Amino acid sequence: MDEYDFLAEQFEEHRARLRAVAYRMLGSLTEADDAVQETWLRLSKTDADEVENLGGWLTTVVARVSLNMLRSRRSRREEPLDMRMPEPIVDRADGTNPEHEALLADSVGLALLVVLETLNPAERLAFVLHDMFAVPFDEIAPIVDRSPEAARQLASRARRRIQGEPTIPDADLDTQREVLDAFLAAARGGDFEALLEVLDPDVVLRADRAGVSAGGPRVVRGAANVARGALAFSRLDIEVRRALINGVVGTVTFRDGQPFAIAGFTIRNRRIVEMDIVADPERLSQLDLTVLD
Repeated sequence: MDEYDFLAEQFEEHRARLRAVAYRMLGSLTEADDAVQETWLRLSKTDADEVENLGGWLTTVVARVSLNMLRSRRSRREEPLDMRMPEPIVDRADGTNPEHEALLADSVGLALLVVLETLNPAERLAFVLHDMFAVPFDEIAPIVDRSPEAARQLASRARRRIQGEPTIPDADLDTQREVLDAFLAAARGGDFEALLEVLDPDVVLRADRAGVSAGGPRVVRGAANVARGALAFSRLDIEVRRALINGVVGTVTFRDGQPFAIAGFTIRNRRIVEMDIVADPERLSQLDLTVLD
């Protein structure tokens, strides 16, 4: 084995972790893969003998690349910064693909990624690296051009923002499935009162631009408002398939045989507390939904 092949083999041992870091930073599998590829290109041009801790070096590089991508994305964004829906990871309703397990560890559900989108890039990086990957603040500080104490404050602000939102669902998937089934049955049956039974009074529904009617709100709050929307949606000529969305229960909806919407449900104490909907046709077309066949 020559030096290049040996380096490539070492890199592959870290690929899953690097992809997980980048996905949490960017909320997009496509962009995460681009960040990992750029990290490999930088490693291939580096004298690896001078790298004492390859895993730490690679984590730092993929974090820098992701941070730059995040800043670039925000600088050219036309929509409000807190309205971007992350790219969901879709699995069959009966289990998660082993390739997705590293990406979804630490309860990285769609709801958490939605909140991460509201953080500024430096806050997001500090939280992701420290709270999810146990990177010390003295290693995070140079990446964001701050002191270790300032990096600690970035993570603390991010943590307070995340803890204020219902991002962590009930751990029991069977309970989640029961609640989702009750919600779908009530919507199909046009039972408004039954919908209110499974929706938390303060439930929040978030959707991308394609997921709402023209001029409609992209954030809907309150059980009655979400229930009315669910009844209207159920009247469309659609096929709803159950799935796991970022490791928790959700649905993939098809219309005329084409993907129409993906919804992730956050369920706590047997009530739906959050629904996150991705319906952008271009983004849906890039997802591998053959797992549902």
